[in-house]
Amino acid sequence: MATAPAMSYYRKHLFFCTNQREPGADRPSCQQCGAAEMRGWLKARVKALDLAGPGGVRINTAGCLDRCELGPVLVVYPEGVWYTYIDEQDLEEILQSHVIEGRPVERLRLPDDPGA
Repeated sequence: MATAPAMSYYRKHLFFCTNQREPGADRPSCQQCGAAEMRGWLKARVKALDLAGPGGVRINTAGCLDRCELGPVLVVYPEGVWYTYIDEQDLEEILQSHVIEGRPVERLRLPDDPGA
């Protein structure tokens, strides 16, 4: 007898890199672009739309996701789609298009290939 695929605890799980490197570091960091504040904005937006919680959407802080040169960055699971963003409008587009409607936002998407 076949078993049904397991359901994920969250339908979508977004991780924001909020890494902060020391001044003068040889690499940029996402927090230099206000990543923690942007994460806070999207978390509040998801709660306001009543999308948060088990079976819904979770917005998390991550340490360094090692793509800060392309950042700020966030990744959406379970698809594993990586994004960069500039402001709340970009995050709203990711929320509406990808998280709610299931359509990745190609203009903000980062390449899947680590060498790209």
